Amino acid sequence: MDEARIKILGVPFDPLGMEEAVERIASFMAVDQCHLVVTANPETVMKAGEDRELMAILQEAQLVVADGIGIVWAARCLGTPLPGRVPGVELAEALVALAAQRGYRVYLLGGAPGVAAEAARCLERKYPGLVIAGVQHGYFSREEEEGVVAAVAAARPHLLLVGLGMPKQEKWIYRHRQRLGAAVAIGVGGSLDVFAGKVCRAPDWMCRRGLEWLYRLLSQPQRFFRMLALPRFVLKVLAQGRS
Repeated sequence: MDEARIKILGVPFDPLGMEEAVERIASFMAVDQCHLVVTANPETVMKAGEDRELMAILQEAQLVVADGIGIVWAARCLGTPLPGRVPGVELAEALVALAAQRGYRVYLLGGAPGVAAEAARCLERKYPGLVIAGVQHGYFSREEEEGVVAAVAAARPHLLLVGLGMPKQEKWIYRHRQRLGAAVAIGVGGSLDVFAGKVCRAPDWMCRRGLEWLYRLLSQPQRFFRMLALPRFVLKVLAQGRS
């Protein structure tokens, strides 16, 4: 963990852009221990303010990057600018591409039944040479959890992508981190649905302008109540900036 981390409402962020984040994570893959990587957005920050367990996990994570234009804005507002956004889905795909180049093993865990398997097929077609060490949907019961952990550990992936939704995925990784046998574990939210072609990302022009959140809201109106965290986040950041 870097002492130069930037704190936003108590949550530490590593001041890295996409390329630097990929390089840092690539270095983690050469070490025989599990590194937790978190892609945090304003919703993550607001949840951490109400969830002591999540805040502690974010404090201990080996890498926390800014997933969202709101985090970049907040850092600039507080006088501690970040290099830019590191969207979780883009980071995950960049790491998958790296894994294909270097022969790293990748495990996909999460999503509805069939999603991880379809995501694996799509990624294998897109990145020849990619080694998928295993797949597992995210709808396993508490009784099945030990078997899931054992299956991941047996596969010994260099990269474990966990799509259980935030903060469940971060808590799951943290709870089992010493038994997963993975060099790097990242919570990727709905990225497996994107890789499987079940969900479309925002058009490029919206992504470039940091408007992906608006596209998600328009295409998934059920996200409205989750989005209410954004104005609260803005007010808290402004208050911190004045203090």
